[in-house]
Parts: sequence; C-alpha cells; structure tokens
Amino acid sequence: MPDRVRAPHPLEDAQRAARWAWSAAHPLLCMDDDFRWVYLNRAAEEMLGLRGEDVLGRSQWEVHPLTLGTDVERAYRHALATGEPVDVEQYYPPHDRWYRMAVRRVPAGLDVEFHDITAERRDLAPDGSDDARARELLDLLTETAAALSTTLDVGEGVRRLARLMVPRLADWVVVSSYEPDSGALQDLAVVHGQPAQQESVEQYVRNRVPSLLPGSPALRATTTGRVVTLGDGRAEHVGSLVDRLVRTPDARRQLAALRPGSVAAVPLLAGGRTVGLLSLFRDVDRPLWTEQELRVAADIAVRAGSALDNAQLFTSQRQLAEGLQRSLLTDPPEPDHSEIVVRYLPAAQAARVGGDWYDAFIQPARTTMVVIGDVAGHDTAAAAAMGQLRSLLRGIAVYSDAGPAEVLGGLDRAMDVLAVGTLATAAVARFEQDDDERARGVTRMRWSNAGHPPPLAIDPDGTVRALAGWRSDLLLGVDPAAPRTETVTRLDRDATVFFYTDGLIERRDTDLDTGLARLEGALREFASLPLAELCDAVVERLVDGRPEDDVALVAVRLRDRGQVLDPPST
Repeated sequence: MPDRVRAPHPLEDAQRAARWAWSAAHPLLCMDDDFRWVYLNRAAEEMLGLRGEDVLGRSQWEVHPLTLGTDVERAYRHALATGEPVDVEQYYPPHDRWYRMAVRRVPAGLDVEFHDITAERRDLAPDGSDDARARELLDLLTETAAALSTTLDVGEGVRRLARLMVPRLADWVVVSSYEPDSGALQDLAVVHGQPAQQESVEQYVRNRVPSLLPGSPALRATTTGRVVTLGDGRAEHVGSLVDRLVRTPDARRQLAALRPGSVAAVPLLAGGRTVGLLSLFRDVDRPLWTEQELRVAADIAVRAGSALDNAQLFTSQRQLAEGLQRSLLTDPPEPDHSEIVVRYLPAAQAARVGGDWYDAFIQPARTTMVVIGDVAGHDTAAAAAMGQLRSLLRGIAVYSDAGPAEVLGGLDRAMDVLAVGTLATAAVARFEQDDDERARGVTRMRWSNAGHPPPLAIDPDGTVRALAGWRSDLLLGVDPAAPRTETVTRLDRDATVFFYTDGLIERRDTDLDTGLARLEGALREFASLPLAELCDAVVERLVDGRPEDDVALVAVRLRDRGQVLDPPST
C-alpha cells in the first residue's frame, strides 16, 4: 500500500505564500482601508528605494504626498469604494520608467501590483508617423511627467511646463490658470524660444487676458474643454489672425510684432474640469501641428492639469493649516527681567501639519512661565488638539499660580476628565528670584518635563549644556495619576535657555542624539549673537529650508532689569 501523503498544515501554506510574495518579480504593495502601507515585497522596496520598516504604518499620502489629486489617488479611492479593479499608468521619475499599476480591492484594503511598461511606451509610434519624431514626443511626455511630479509649487510647476514646450511643440508658450466658477483666466508663465523676444512676449502677456475676444481659441478651449487651433502659418495672414485673437490696439500691436502664424489652445484638465490653459504659438512659415503632436499636447495638458490642481490644493491646505496654528500661537510677553524670542516653522508637506506649540505668559505672582509642547500626530486633528491643550494649560497656570509640576499634573487630569484623547509631550519652566538672588544677578528656573526633548542652557561664557538627559516624566495623556517632578537650575544674568520641539533635531537619516549634538554645536557657534539673530541662525543651520516636521522654539535670555517676585509660599 502506498504511503499516504501528509496534507500541508495551514501555517505552512501561509508561510509558503509569504515567501512567494516576498520573492515575486513584480513589485507588490498592500494597504489597509485607511491607505496605510501594511506590506512591501522585496521588488517594491527596490523599485521605490524604501525599506518596509521605515514606511509600514504610514499612509500613502504621507509617504508620497505628490500623488494627492492625481490619477493614482483617484484609482485607489475608486477601487476601495466600488470594489472594481483599476489599472492606471504612471511615470516614476527616479527610475525614468513607466509602470502600469494594477489596483485590486481585497477584504483588508488594497493590493497594488506594478508592471514595468517602459519598453511599450517607448516603442509606441502611430501608424505612418516618423519614428524619430514619435520618440522625441514620447521623451517630451516623459520629461513633463517627471518635471511636474517633483514639485508642489504652482509657480515652479508652470515655469517648468513652459520651458519644456519650447521649442519642441511651440516657438513660444503661455501657461495660465482658470477658475471654472468665475471664468477667470490668469497667465502665470510665458517662455519664448528666442531670448531677444522674451521681453516683448512678456509685455504682450500683461495685456492679453483682458483683450481676448469671446471667440478666441483661449476662451473656446476653457469653456469646451477641447483643443482649439487657429491660423494657417502664412505670413500674409498674420493681421487677420491677430484680429481674431485680441481686440485692444495695444495687444494687437504687441502680438503682431511677434509674428504668430498659428495658435493652439490646449485646456489643462483635472477631474473633468478645466483648471488651466496651455497656449502654444508657432511663428509664420512654420508647419501646423500634426494630429500626433496635438494628441501629445493634450496628454501633457491632462497631466499638467492634475499637477496644477494638486499644487493649488496643497497650497490651500497648507495656508489653512498654517493659519490655524499661527492663530493659536500668540506673541510672547516682554517682561523687564528677560528677553523672549519665539519661532514657528510649519512642515514642508501639508499632510505633515502637526501639533507643535509654544507659549510664554506672566502668572499672577509676576513670575514668567514658558511652555513648549508637541501633540502626537501630523494632521489638522493634532493641530486642533494642540489648541485645546494650550488653552487648558494657560487656564490652569494662571488660575492656580502653581509651579510647573503641578500645572502639568492638572493638565493631565483635565485631559482625562474632558476625554481629550491624545498624547503629548511638554516642558514647562518658571523663572523666579528672591531678593538675595536678584542682588546677585541669579535666576532660578524651576521646570518639569513630560516626555519632551531636554532644554539647553547657554552660559554667559558661551558654554552650552543640556539641563537634563533624555529621561523625563511620563507623556501627557497616558496616566492622569502619574507623579510629576520638578528640577531647579540656577542661571546667571545674560544666560540663555533654549526650548524646542523635535522637528528641529530629527532627521530621517540620523538619530536624535546626532541631531541634539548638531544643535549644541550651532548654539555654541552663535552664542554671542543677539537673541533673535541666534534663533534665526540656528533654524537656518539645522532646517535648511522648509522642515520635514513642524518646528517650534522658545529662547529666553536673562537680563538684570526690573523685578521678578518670588512666588508666594504655599
């Protein structure tokens, strides 16, 4: 009798499937229902240049914010909402490759499989067309996709688009935005292939929009959403072409001097809406556009429209988030005994807006209290929670006139009773003096730390020292009964205390200890500067542009003026 074959155990099947997925040739990405990345196979890690351990648990919009508002986002959301499979083609600039993304709904979220179709795209040439020209146009399409996918700045995006169009599709080009509700058209960028003509075309563009005729290609294209061409390229017809485009004498004179032979108005589309316009001009005696060229221009316009719409949405979201946070971060007081400087820089990505905050105010006993904090999360909910905590802490500190530990303890209990439901770090410091200390020019800083990076002190001789290590009391929002401790540090006149959030020292490629060492080095280098200049220099050195995460800081420099009363005994 033959031996019976043992049925595989379900766990063995699962392990086998996991090994197959990990080693599969095609890149595979899995997300949950909230678009958080939950799995990457080896091919996907190699394609994206990312390690799974660095991105798993983060959302698609946090890892790749440039996909917001694009065909990729629409494909993901459609597949998730309807269960229908979606295939979408996308150019990936870092590899100079095209991929077809197969997006499939699964019970736990989405599976996305990537197929390299670069060879198909580059071998594509319409029947009867010139192969060299077809390849040149495909290269233009590829370059445009790359240029538009790497910026969320509207101005930079339209300038890149205009520069790419000249001279391969036009002798000069105008890129405009369009507001469908109001019908407002605004020229944003213009490029001429002849540098000597750039000033002339800019002068014309300043007068162009108000003088456009209702039947002009520009206005017809924006209202119909279709490509509109006009002109036959012949020199003797320049005057009649100009008369059909603009109506004011100045605009006609300026346009006629540029000698256009033909114009193509190509609408920039996003989600079926016209959001902008690409106006292509060819000089007299130049050939008219072929059907192939116009198809490429329309394809570019669709991609540019999505990029423009995405950039405008990003800008709007960023301005809203920054406005919300800045409205909650008031100017510091100006006590006689110290100078206080604050700085706040929002994250470079709208999706990364968070809950960093600072505060400084005078308590009833005339002591100065300084606060720095960071609410967990990177979204508008974190910013809203920040506003709650900041207001609660202010109210507790002013009503109780208590020290830092008691204020933090009261805030923790209030968060529990009011079900704020968030986690946060915070460091609170109070600057105090009695008569003897005031006579000697010494100030006591009493402070308490709930999981926040340690403050740094700059002594009058320029020495920089951390006032504590990384160990601290428990974060806020974990245990309302957790004990809160205080530390007292004595500081001489002209000493500076520097409070900050982790966005100033945290980088993806380094650890916090390295970031803290960089901050200490910058403070030593800039210690002799006036306080405001010191803060600006430190931010410029460590952030180098818009930060990856929000940055908030408070710097206090002690001086020997006025009076700081000792808090009342309890």
